[in-house]
Amino acid sequence: MKSRLLFWVLRVSLVLMPLVASTSHASSTILVFGDSLSAAYGLQTEQGWPTLLAQRLKTERLPYQVVNASVSGETTAGGLTRLNQALQQHKPTIMILALGANDGLRGLPVDAMQQNLSSMLTLAKQQKVTVLLVGMKIPPNYGPQYTQAFQQTFSALAQQFKINLVPFLLENVAGNPALNQDDGIHPTAQAQPIVLENIWPQLKKLLKAS
Repeated sequence: MKSRLLFWVLRVSLVLMPLVASTSHASSTILVFGDSLSAAYGLQTEQGWPTLLAQRLKTERLPYQVVNASVSGETTAGGLTRLNQALQQHKPTIMILALGANDGLRGLPVDAMQQNLSSMLTLAKQQKVTVLLVGMKIPPNYGPQYTQAFQQTFSALAQQFKINLVPFLLENVAGNPALNQDDGIHPTAQAQPIVLENIWPQLKKLLKAS
């Protein structure tokens, strides 16, 4: 059963989510660059936290549009291969980088994940894109050494690149059956506002009023 679960969690979708506009005359773009946790997996697109983010920006009259380029099943290696094209296409002012969960679920080397994330952060810096890095945690059954190294990667990179960090995307959601789908991994529609609240305080520091 565990192998079937991993198959569904790690399957790769090649369809990018559509652009979600916060205002028809938005002056800046926020690029959400993540995996299934940001791609509204198992939900309607409008239920996902990136759409809720776009709605909040509109409500608060902040001049941004949200483009969700998240792909289910994406690893940091996969993200690295497509990031430059995404940056060139959407020309974001801010990028929310939320990758790493699938590296952890697959037990991929932490050093490789850190290098991939570092390369993405370097690329964003070169293109003058402000990055909000989103951290992840994995279950303890992967062993304490791997689990700790995985989690520390995000804080180390945030410190190295001097960028804002959301310590854990699924804070107050992970491990709660009422807020997760049947696979026990992906948040329900009811959990999406909580996920957004985990991101908002750090993201708000990067936003500029119109």
